[in-house]
Amino acid sequence: MGVNRFEDLVAWQKARVFCKAIYLATRGPEFRRDYGLAGQIQRAAVSSMSNIAEGFERNNPTEFHQFLSISKSSCGEARSQLYVALDIGYLTQSKFGELIAQGEEVGRIVGGLRAAVERRRNRK
Repeated sequence: MGVNRFEDLVAWQKARVFCKAIYLATRGPEFRRDYGLAGQIQRAAVSSMSNIAEGFERNNPTEFHQFLSISKSSCGEARSQLYVALDIGYLTQSKFGELIAQGEEVGRIVGGLRAAVERRRNRK
């Protein structure tokens, strides 16, 4: 049984949860003063989630693979920005650890999906 909707992809579901967690974390008082970092990390998280959906909807394995690469890259960007937030005191070590773990999980799952799409594409 194949996946018929991007909403059924575990990668998209996990990216959605990560995106929500980023938005909730950036509502804190420290982030409210730093629109630049808050906006950038939010955009990176949204990009990760959105590129999974956009690539899937193109119904082309080559394009889906490319969009998954972008998704994984955006996830890495968000994780990198979490380090900035930690280093300047916007996040506690505990919250940082939680968000980094979520971001790493999304990256692994998207990477696995990308590898599966590539294997399937190469078989055809």
